[in-house]
Parts: sequence; C-alpha cells; structure tokens
Amino acid sequence: MASDDRIATWQIVNTVVPLALCAFGLSAVTTSFDLTSVVMAPFFFVLIILLMSRSFSLMHDCGHQSLFGSKRVNRFVAFLLSIIHGIPHHPWSRGHAFHHKYNGNWDRYRGPSALTTRVQYEAKKSDEKAFYRFLRHPLLLFPGGFYYLILKPRIALILGFFECFFVSLRKVAFAISKGKIPNIRLIIDKHQSSFFYTRGEVYDTIANTAMLFACWFFIGRSIGHWHFWLLYVCVMSTSAALMIAVFFVQHNFPGSYASDEKDWSYFKGAIEGSSFLQMPAILNWFTADIAYHHIHHLSERIPNYRLRDCHHANLHLLDDVQPLYLHQIPSCFSLILWDNVNLELVPAGL
Repeated sequence: MASDDRIATWQIVNTVVPLALCAFGLSAVTTSFDLTSVVMAPFFFVLIILLMSRSFSLMHDCGHQSLFGSKRVNRFVAFLLSIIHGIPHHPWSRGHAFHHKYNGNWDRYRGPSALTTRVQYEAKKSDEKAFYRFLRHPLLLFPGGFYYLILKPRIALILGFFECFFVSLRKVAFAISKGKIPNIRLIIDKHQSSFFYTRGEVYDTIANTAMLFACWFFIGRSIGHWHFWLLYVCVMSTSAALMIAVFFVQHNFPGSYASDEKDWSYFKGAIEGSSFLQMPAILNWFTADIAYHHIHHLSERIPNYRLRDCHHANLHLLDDVQPLYLHQIPSCFSLILWDNVNLELVPAGL
C-alpha cells in the first residue's frame, strides 16, 4: 500500500505528454484528406484511446488516494486529469467508492448498467424487454459513454441549480407570508440537492465545467470548432465505451460472485467477483495493470504500480481468482440479469 511519488510522477508524465502530442498530431493530419492523413489519423486515434485508458486509470488511483502519498496532491492531479476526461472527478470517485464498498452485493449495487433481476425482467411486457436489452447492447456504449462523461455532469449541474433556485424561492416566499425576514444564505446552505450528495461535489463539477468550456473554446478557435468537435466526439465516445466495457467485464463474467445482502462477503466479492483479465503486457501498461482487479478490490489503497507484485507474492492465496481471457469477453455482455434466486448473473431471454 506504499505510494511512491517518483513512480507516480513518471506515470503522469509518460501518459499525459504522449497524449498531448498525439492529440496535436491527430488535429494536424486531419486538416486535409490525403495518403498521410489516411495512414496517420487511425494511428494517432488508437494511441489516444489507449493513452486515455491509462490516464483514466491513473485518475481512478488518485480517487483512492493511492497514486501519490499526499491526499492534497492526489486531489489536485485527479482534477487536472478530469479535464482530459470531461467527467468531474470528485462526484465520480464518491460513486466509485460505493461500488468498492458493496461489490458482489447485488441487492445494493447492480453494476454500471443498473441490471434488473430475472423475476422483474420476466414480468415485463415484450416491448419493455426489448427496450431493456437494447439499452444494454454493447454498441450503446458509444453514445452512452459520451453522455456519461460529457453530458450527464452538466445536465446534473443545470437541474441542480434550478432545483435549488425554485426550492429556495418557495421557502423565501413562505417565510415572507409568515411575516418573517428570510435568511437566504441559510436557506441555500441547508438545501439538500437531488443531484449531488455534498457541496464539494457541486464545486468540483462547476470548476471542471468551467475549465472544460475554456478548453473547448480555445482549442476550437485554434483548429476550427467543427474540426475540434468532430474529433472530440469520436475520441470521447470511443474512450468512454472502452473504459465502461473494461469495467463491466471485470465484474460481469461467467461464474462471477453474485450475492444477496444476507450472505454477502466483502472478500468473496473481491476475489470471486472481480476478474483477472488476461491481456498482453502492452495492454496492461495502457490500462495501468487494472487487469489485476481482484487485488485492487482487496485493497484499493494499493497503487497500480504494486498490483502485479502483490498478485505474484500471494499466488498461493488466490486459487479462487477466475482468469478472464479476451475471447471470453463477448459472452460477458450477455450477462444482463441477476438471478436473485440462484444467485448468479444470467443472459436475458426473449
């Protein structure tokens, strides 16, 4: 669980610098349509997506306070990385912490796709079943990913603002009707948002949004707004789709631990409910060894650069860890129901 600031700093540098160079290269080669752009654009695009995966994994480590030794440094670096990914880090990390706390407890946490139970699914009408399956089709990860990263936080911020405004206005009007002088600041301070759990989440979302809008404006003005948005939507949609897909298969795989509240075990959820994804070394680098997900769930304070060593040092204790191979991944996406009778994840029938 020991953090090493030198390793962490080097990981940030060897991720963000190449990512910035590739982004510049992609924008440069897509200004014209010729042989160079046809060859180089896909090359830069793939590299950007892979480096974005690594960057998100590093931001994720910051949220667990494991990448750097200092909590303040982790928060600062996570905020900077969140601008790259578009999603405010603080609200995301709080939700992710809930996932860690209850992984494998399908009474409390239904995964990123909010799976329903087999009984609830079978009670649906045929068109409702079809719509449920449609929303959980792998191809929906692309528009869904862009919504998750870019649109959802901004929608929450707008709706949260209007909710606060109208609720506060109603309370002010009520106080005046009673002949009292309303304390507007106190009313706003005591407002319980339906979209944010803490004031810190609101501030983080506002700061992230402000920085993001500034980046969009200045980059768009530099290379052309249509040019920028075409590249940005493609990159962010693909990056988010890959990120969510990796997260999904790390917990929704054949034989994955799926318990109810009564018999749930945190350790079984970590060891048997988190996959050990078998990938080439180069992909492990681009995902910051998140494939060692069972170790990560045993203790989220272990930095990504120690997961591999921790796994190999404790092989004799990890017999119940299930390897997940790349050719098995398509079968994972069919597991979109929780059978709360037999305590297993199952495909959805027609």
